Amino acid sequence: MHTIRVIAAGLLLLGVFLAFGRWIGGGDSSAVARAASYFIPIWLIAAGVNLWIGVARAGYPLVDEVPFFLVVFAVPAGAAGLLWWRLSRR
Repeated sequence: MHTIRVIAAGLLLLGVFLAFGRWIGGGDSSAVARAASYFIPIWLIAAGVNLWIGVARAGYPLVDEVPFFLVVFAVPAGAAGLLWWRLSRR
């Protein structure tokens, strides 16, 4: 359940990035694409913090947490990458 909530939070954060990019860029698709590209490293850090919390604070072994880290990072980052690719082609 925690993994689903973190992924949902990542997708929500992606939406905030896209809305902010649209607002700053005046609706230009390249500005929205740039916002999606800015999201990816920020989300990598956030997913890393989630991994650290699972290992250091909750006491889960790193080996058990890495697959969850990959899923938590990959779903929102994959959505951002797809949007970045689609919007930068316009």
